Amino acid sequence: MTPNDVIKMAKDNGVQFVDLLFGDMFGILQHFTFPVSRLDAAMFADGMAFDGSSIRGWKGIEKSDMIMKPDPESAFLDPFRTAPTLNLFCDIIEPRTGQLYDRDPRSIAKNALAYLKTTGIGDAAFFGPEPEFFIFDGIRYESTPGRAFYEIVAGEAPWTSGDEGSLGHKVPFKFGYAPTAPLDTLADLRDEIVLNLAKMGLTPEIHHHEVATSQCEIGVQFAALIKAGDQVHKLKYAVKNTSYKHGKTATFMPKPLFGDNGSGMHVHTSIWKDGKNLFAGDGYANMSKTALWAIGGILKHGRSIQAFSNSCVNSYRRLVPGYEAPVNLAYSATNRSASVRIPYVQGDKARRFEFRCPDSSGSPYLTFAAMLMAMIDGIKNQIEPGQPLDKNIYELPPEELKKVPSTCYSLEQAIEELEKDKAWLTTGDVFTDEFIETYIEYKKSAEIAPVKLRPNPVEFELYFHN
Repeated sequence: MTPNDVIKMAKDNGVQFVDLLFGDMFGILQHFTFPVSRLDAAMFADGMAFDGSSIRGWKGIEKSDMIMKPDPESAFLDPFRTAPTLNLFCDIIEPRTGQLYDRDPRSIAKNALAYLKTTGIGDAAFFGPEPEFFIFDGIRYESTPGRAFYEIVAGEAPWTSGDEGSLGHKVPFKFGYAPTAPLDTLADLRDEIVLNLAKMGLTPEIHHHEVATSQCEIGVQFAALIKAGDQVHKLKYAVKNTSYKHGKTATFMPKPLFGDNGSGMHVHTSIWKDGKNLFAGDGYANMSKTALWAIGGILKHGRSIQAFSNSCVNSYRRLVPGYEAPVNLAYSATNRSASVRIPYVQGDKARRFEFRCPDSSGSPYLTFAAMLMAMIDGIKNQIEPGQPLDKNIYELPPEELKKVPSTCYSLEQAIEELEKDKAWLTTGDVFTDEFIETYIEYKKSAEIAPVKLRPNPVEFELYFHN
């Protein structure tokens, strides 16, 4: 789609406003709205100025002027705004150099794709993310020096079976995978989300209730690297706004419920060149040597990837044994207990592997860029992934489990791993040292430290009487 196509699209649909969107370093979608009269060739050629000092982790006030340049290929109509609105994702430009801004996640993903091409390994990378999420009827929370609590309101939840007016049909913990109504109370809402996603240009493929109470998943068609990142933002936008419209609240927080499964974002991926899937071959599970080396890169750098793919403190409430989350860095065919799963597929075009550790709490562009850089490193250096682990890892005896590398158990550990293991990210100036340092400092000061400093209600149960 060209700028002229976008302008025509706006006219044909009676658009009154244009929304320019970008995701920040930590996965929050930002936007600025302009009257449609400002939608012209200059908007695409020159971009629009904004204050970068007000975006977390970006510019100081002394160099605050930044440019957001809309990508015409990303245009879609917003189904939630009252006035007809056309949305465009933007790349962030450093006006002093005219180059992509090195702290903009979408630009970092573009740099990763460009680096892939310079290596000669491939010319395209495809990603199929599967974000899971919860839809609750309400949420209350507070954290002050004198009081800390959260309360989740969920009509499906088993703890509401004794409430006045209860009709039963509650979803027991770990019992939510795909039952029909009346256990599944969210099917109609998911229908509406899917219809909104289609209006936004995505291709939904399936939706269903997930394992946990009030948990859902909507599958959409895979896409090339940048578009896949855009699609995660669009899906989260549609899920949250459709839910809000119906008086419900949606969250992609990985582990809001104690005792039940958390929400991940399993990511399917493959690398292509000249229209050929480089992961298809005659090796293990019909994968190529290139694919196995890519898996080797993911496993080698998996713990530092987690600083981006599992980017919040709460991510590590999910990555614990017993809740179907991968806690060991191993690979296997059709084995959901391994962090890297090679799914059964029909035909070489669909040949791929799935990285099961990530969640969608952070920036999708950074997750995909880090995965791609790890795969490139694995292929360039022919990193062998070792032998596949074709067993249920959750049931391995302790002496055998000790031989399998584990994922990180906390965000703090993932950040420490990133500090030690980052050279593969900065190759080709894809991730800059300055970006990584800024990201690490923010995570330490704004997320890790506040959680460590505050007592947890469980601590009062354990220790108040001591």
